[in-house]
Amino acid sequence: MKALKIVVTGPFNVGKTEFIRTISEIEVVSTERKITNPLVAVKEETTVAMDFGRITLGGKLLHLFGTPGQSRFDFMWEVLSKEMQGFIVLADSTTPESFDEVERMLKLFQQYAAAPYLVVANKQDLGGALSPEEIQKALKVEKVLPCVATDKASVEKILLELVKAIG
Repeated sequence: MKALKIVVTGPFNVGKTEFIRTISEIEVVSTERKITNPLVAVKEETTVAMDFGRITLGGKLLHLFGTPGQSRFDFMWEVLSKEMQGFIVLADSTTPESFDEVERMLKLFQQYAAAPYLVVANKQDLGGALSPEEIQKALKVEKVLPCVATDKASVEKILLELVKAIG
């Protein structure tokens, strides 16, 4: 069975690592390190190179590659996008100030490869979360799907939708 390479990207603290950890059938290979800049006030660790997980869904083997979210590690974005068959851009539903970065990353990853993609509104379970429709308008995209990266069924639904788009 040939594996599909799926990249999960988005800004800092959007839930990329959690998304992959929630669904992976293997222990996730993670390159998280302690944060040494002012972002330590947000969380203690950040991905510096990638996260890697694997899952079989819909008869397809998916290799999931999570990108770092901080732009200081953006050199990894293009490296990880090589030969990807699809990608997911996560948006934090509770942090509209990060939507400019979501837009920038979406455009950049579209340049890396003409691959199917989904824009996903994560953290839909949190108070103050904007609806997928509100995020869709803010990002000026066709469709935004709701997600809770800590909920396996939610993550699975997103991945199955992307697999369907890949064909």
